Amino acid sequence: MLDLLLALILFILTVPVQCVVAVLVVITLGRPILFRQPRPGVNGEIFTLVKFRTMRPAQRGEGVDSDAARLTRLGKFLRATSLDELPTLLNVIRGDMSLVGPRPLLESYLTRYTAEEMRRHEVKPGVTGLAQVSGRNSLSWTDKLALDVKYVETRSFALDLKILCRTVSRVISRSGVTADGHATMKEFRAGESEGDTQ
Repeated sequence: MLDLLLALILFILTVPVQCVVAVLVVITLGRPILFRQPRPGVNGEIFTLVKFRTMRPAQRGEGVDSDAARLTRLGKFLRATSLDELPTLLNVIRGDMSLVGPRPLLESYLTRYTAEEMRRHEVKPGVTGLAQVSGRNSLSWTDKLALDVKYVETRSFALDLKILCRTVSRVISRSGVTADGHATMKEFRAGESEGDTQ
């Protein structure tokens, strides 16, 4: 109920900002305005994540296939400020996600996790989470997934409030938006979390 209430309030308060972002996306990228992608949620059940688009479509053979080439200047700004995440509040309102929890990753990663790492799906995924306020994409996969499991094991109302407060400072400082040498985050591969991912 608290997730629903806060998500509704935040969504309503940010409608003017979302309208501006939507117009900018149409001008710079065209339609569709929203990026939709299947992501695994609680117990690995698939839902459709929605965000503002930040990348051009991939065009293989024309040099527009990597994240770095596809990410626009507007996209970089939206990601740095987390404004691209505002439509994700709809996922919280629909019950797909929580405000706090492990970030929903790619569906293809489900077969790559160890049994311990799969524990991240024991709870709803979150708009923000312990890994996000502890370094976000600057973390190695080892650390990121370990923090996701730690959240599952230690989650509480107090911890959620702490993460939400820390999220505000992280967004303001724009820290940890990208991984070293990558426009976004290095792809997770099976067994990577058992060794050095840098």
